[in-house]
Amino acid sequence: MDVREINEKVKDESAFVDSVFNEVRKVIVGQEYMLERMLIGILSGGHMLLEGVPGLAKTLSVSTFARIVDTGFKRIQFTPDLLPADLIGTMVFNQKDGSFFPKKGPIFSNIILADEINRAPAKVQSALLEAMQERQVTIGDTTWPLNEPFLVLATQNPIEQEGTYPLPEAQVDRFMLKLRVGYPAKREERLILDRMTGLETPSVNTVISPEDIVRSRETVHSIYIDERIKDYIVDLVFATRSPGDYGLAAERLIQYGASPRATIYLTLAARAHAFIKGRGYVTPEDVKAIGPDVLRHRIILTYEAEAEEITTDHIVGQVLDSVEVP
Repeated sequence: MDVREINEKVKDESAFVDSVFNEVRKVIVGQEYMLERMLIGILSGGHMLLEGVPGLAKTLSVSTFARIVDTGFKRIQFTPDLLPADLIGTMVFNQKDGSFFPKKGPIFSNIILADEINRAPAKVQSALLEAMQERQVTIGDTTWPLNEPFLVLATQNPIEQEGTYPLPEAQVDRFMLKLRVGYPAKREERLILDRMTGLETPSVNTVISPEDIVRSRETVHSIYIDERIKDYIVDLVFATRSPGDYGLAAERLIQYGASPRATIYLTLAARAHAFIKGRGYVTPEDVKAIGPDVLRHRIILTYEAEAEEITTDHIVGQVLDSVEVP
């Protein structure tokens, strides 16, 4: 299939994108960035970590999105006393016949909202992240595959650190995207006031099915990406590991650069970004648009950088500005 044919196929397949955004906008004011990234995540099969203060419609956005896709949705509130069995399920003893049978947990759904993931202990985080990575769950002696599409959206609160268990860097790496969700603009907040304090609660219609998502994923994987853009993606990742080779004076600021997962996820996310823009080919702008969300949680800074209050977003910005665009 040549680029022209792929382009036509993408235009046909991505027709639902506008409908999805229009439905979400009935409930959610603003947050276009978060909604676009959620669609990129589900189209490329990548999980997301949402960081933002409470009250920014993170939970509402995810539940609204699940209703539009007409798929299973489970919200799990992570707490310090949560157990892995509360998440994946457990074996239950049947007194009548003396046998054990599995009682599946809430992880057996399509869209999982792991609310305040950093409030649960390491065992629970590991159980969730294993399910994310392997896309299967083992209870007792039996392993069950998880239904597709399977997408985990985890939220964490950056302002309350008491009683939290920060996610280890190696585990954070399993999230395709890390989003920083900010406050709405003043005009948007005024619209929120009107919409959410009225008598009627806004509702949404189902626009697409899980089957549509799975079919669209196949189209996303077929989107054309030029060899020079592949080299550009590899250069971006290598610039986080060896900044001096790319003219960046950041060697003393970066302890560890991005992992090979970053290269894979940058490619997949850039393809999904091209898809929602209705294109059958990837441009450098697609890579640049999605770059900060893929890279920000994969760069480990030195103590010196933290002392100077330099953030990973600052480093990623430097990398994107310095690496030559094809």
